Amino acid sequence: MKSTFNILFYLKRNNQKQNGTVPVMGRITVNGHYVQFTPKVDINPEIWSVKAGKAIGRTKDVQEVNAILDSIRVTMTKIYRDLRERESDVTAEKVKNIFFGTDENVMTLLQLFTKYNEDFKSMIGISKSMSSYQKYVSTKNRVEQFLKDKYKLSDIALKDVNYLFIHDFDIYLKTVCRYPQNSTAKHMQRLKTIMILARNNEYIYNDPFAKYKVHFDRVDRGYLTLEEIEIIMEKKFKTKRLEQVRDIFIFSCYTGLAYVDVSNLREKNIRTSFDGKLWIMTKRQKTNIQSNIPLLDVAKQILDKYADTLPDGKVLPILTNQKMNAYLKEIGDVCGIDKNLTFHLARHSFATLTLTKGVSIESVSKMLGHTNIKTTQIYAKITDNKISDDMAIFAQKLEEKKIKQKSNLDEIFECLSLGKQMAVFNFPVDLPNDSERIKLISNMWYNLSEKEKSSLLLKAFENVS
Repeated sequence: MKSTFNILFYLKRNNQKQNGTVPVMGRITVNGHYVQFTPKVDINPEIWSVKAGKAIGRTKDVQEVNAILDSIRVTMTKIYRDLRERESDVTAEKVKNIFFGTDENVMTLLQLFTKYNEDFKSMIGISKSMSSYQKYVSTKNRVEQFLKDKYKLSDIALKDVNYLFIHDFDIYLKTVCRYPQNSTAKHMQRLKTIMILARNNEYIYNDPFAKYKVHFDRVDRGYLTLEEIEIIMEKKFKTKRLEQVRDIFIFSCYTGLAYVDVSNLREKNIRTSFDGKLWIMTKRQKTNIQSNIPLLDVAKQILDKYADTLPDGKVLPILTNQKMNAYLKEIGDVCGIDKNLTFHLARHSFATLTLTKGVSIESVSKMLGHTNIKTTQIYAKITDNKISDDMAIFAQKLEEKKIKQKSNLDEIFECLSLGKQMAVFNFPVDLPNDSERIKLISNMWYNLSEKEKSSLLLKAFENVS
């Protein structure tokens, strides 16, 4: 049996207001059964067309009313069609309830956020990390507080999350929570993940983030120079705890491993690879991406120092990230390094130093376990020394190319004495033979065309003969 569906808009003329307007009513009809609803739109009855079921005219008010009614019609039609694909018994009441969020199956924002976080938590240690889970919990808490402060609500239907809601939440994070731009962007990014999930599950049909762009400010990520790393390596510490923290930090500087990956490192992750040398072979906890890193001598010496001294196959006596960072600040002060030493700074330094020393960005990206080479470009800083070295190599190659391209005429000219070279250009031979003059003559010669060189040499030899 063919299903019929229709939406009609009409005026409730017996409910005229003091300003002369009357409310617009809506009627959803499915298979002859209908329900009424209120679009919450008032209009002057003189500009209403009963036949067209909409306002008539070109004024701004007319356009706004018709835009609202058209949006309702499109959304309800989409709801009806989606229901028809999933269910055989579609009613006008179901369409209305889903649209207005009164259906018992309608998901709210915090309900979906809670479900997402619970699913995320169940994957910790498999493909997710505790730190990432805690960040999503933090964003959910910010959203919950925002609802209370801004809207006096304990929750909100997903369909009511629109662009204005997104915009207001952005402002709330920056003003009330006092978050900087990048912290705000991270919260917005996580909320966007929830809204994408809502759309994929057809809890909503419009994207509230469609006109909102999550923006991150560029951050100048710090790093240590090789000289600074060597200062830390060579420093003698009075306490064993500082020495251990130093060792683990240096280990990360020469492997690029993040804190959680160093913490997870076990003896089984240190293996002999195809080249007969020791490699670190592990998976990054953050991304579950394989990360294979050749073990440099400095890192190997640190592992050897703590070999067979730790339980459960651990290779390094690592503390909590918070304690590590606290001790690193003390190490920075003791070593006279005026930089904010954190454990993650070691990872930045590894990326920068490997690139500076000529390791390809593809290899660095692979060792860091990045899924996108653009991430590697953010971490790695090309220093001025690297630029200088690269340009020196480039200049050398240009010079080599110029030498290789010398013609027979060039070789003849270079065999001439300086006096004869000066004679080619009609310079007096009694001029002083200083280095500047030699350079000038050379530049003049190599800027000539082959035809000009041939002509000058012929004249010079004719004069000699």
